[in-house]
Amino acid sequence: MARRIPPTDLLITLMGTPHTDDKVTTVLRLAQAVLERGASVQIWTCGYATLITQQGLGEDKPRNLADWNTSYPSTVGLVRSMLRAYPDRLYWYGCRFCSDDRGAVDHLPEVVLRPPAGYAANVAAADKTVMVGVI
Repeated sequence: MARRIPPTDLLITLMGTPHTDDKVTTVLRLAQAVLERGASVQIWTCGYATLITQQGLGEDKPRNLADWNTSYPSTVGLVRSMLRAYPDRLYWYGCRFCSDDRGAVDHLPEVVLRPPAGYAANVAAADKTVMVGVI
């Protein structure tokens, strides 16, 4: 049985390679700003962007030699904290095909993997859709 996609104010689609530029930061910051205004958000990752919710990344990035005593959250740490802060208004989806194709098999438990054909239902459930990146 297919999972129902909750109606949301905004669907942000993150496509392609996430760490070649500021795509991930842009998406997370945009989502946070929209959530802080009381709206609801879906985030759909596709391509290599499906890797950012892999639990193997751990909560923090590797230590910075120039600032050894400061810890910085990894993408999985940031996503987890946002999902916990907005449990009824933030929904995270990943393309199952892209995820499987890249060996991304250990996502955060809150991440819902959907087939590429399911993307249309996510778009239909959102008032607005923004795409960031390319495959």
